[in-house]
Amino acid sequence: MIVIVDYDAGNIGSVANICRKAGGKAEISADPDRIAAASKLILPGVGHFGRAMERLNASGIRAALDAAHARGAPVLGICLGMQLLSGHSVEGDADGLGWIPGRTIRFDVPAPLKVPHMGWNAVRFVRPDPLAEGLEEEARFYFVHSYHVVPEDEGDVLGVTDHGGRVVAAVRRGNVWGIQCHPEKSHRYGLTFIRNFIEKVPGA
Repeated sequence: MIVIVDYDAGNIGSVANICRKAGGKAEISADPDRIAAASKLILPGVGHFGRAMERLNASGIRAALDAAHARGAPVLGICLGMQLLSGHSVEGDADGLGWIPGRTIRFDVPAPLKVPHMGWNAVRFVRPDPLAEGLEEEARFYFVHSYHVVPEDEGDVLGVTDHGGRVVAAVRRGNVWGIQCHPEKSHRYGLTFIRNFIEKVPGA
């Protein structure tokens, strides 16, 4: 069973829907005990990094996530959820989960490019990975974000896109994955990505 973490930070219903469409069983939960015991976890999210971390810490979900991560449960962070995997964000000057060493920064792009970065972008996966199987070299995903993750270790970079320069679109370190776009809004490419997480990654 996949647990989708509910911490009042986004439309988690659409994430549950794409999991079902991809053939998986997923439940939405804010219960730290259920989260800590999950075989797999999805950490979605939209909104403010600092406030999201405050909710995770105050609710006991942060400790549950750390426990699941420590025992090897696969975790997929989506959009803000990917940013929360990093060590620190300038948005709210807040520390994150720290599972992907690095920082989350705001876009600084020249005109006519805009912030937030919004729309369809090609994502190039830079190394083989179970979640990238079946995705052609220039798979397109839907993005809406003003901040992006800069990992300390280039080996954690899984996929890249472009918005005024190279942007890290996906990361992976051990049992932790993150994707900056919204797979649930990315049609067949997003469906393939989520199906891969369901079918090709063993649960803990």
